[in-house]
Amino acid sequence: MKLELWCINKTSKKFIQEGIDIYTKRIGHYVKFEIKIFPAPRGSQKLPIQKLKIAEADIIISKLDTSDHLILLDEHGKQYSSIEFSKQIEKLQNASIKRLIFLIGGGYGFDEKLHAISKSKISLSKMTFPHELVRVIFLEQLYRACTILKGEKYHHI
Repeated sequence: MKLELWCINKTSKKFIQEGIDIYTKRIGHYVKFEIKIFPAPRGSQKLPIQKLKIAEADIIISKLDTSDHLILLDEHGKQYSSIEFSKQIEKLQNASIKRLIFLIGGGYGFDEKLHAISKSKISLSKMTFPHELVRVIFLEQLYRACTILKGEKYHHI
């Protein structure tokens, strides 16, 4: 199974990109992993919020294959402990999914089209985080899940 993290808009802060790079490299030791960044829709600053969400959804949907397993990182999703999250990853690996995609959307969330086609939603916290920072937080949790599944000492709680 290949794991992918998809994001709308590039990372603008250097310290966040450094964290992304560190965890991307670490995750790559355990699984096939890739991050894909999709540019914001043209004229996105001038679009009404709902049209922006639709345009973002159209970009994502155009890149999906029918066999992909899409999970939205969404504030209304299910919250997991690190161990529970690692078990979910293991369960999906055992289900012979070819490509597991985690999606961090734009600043206004997801259009209903993405909610309709996603397999599930995950929330990292009840708190709200900047979308760029969520990338690092999620990647750290994905790395932690990999180490838990391998029985390594990184997760020592």
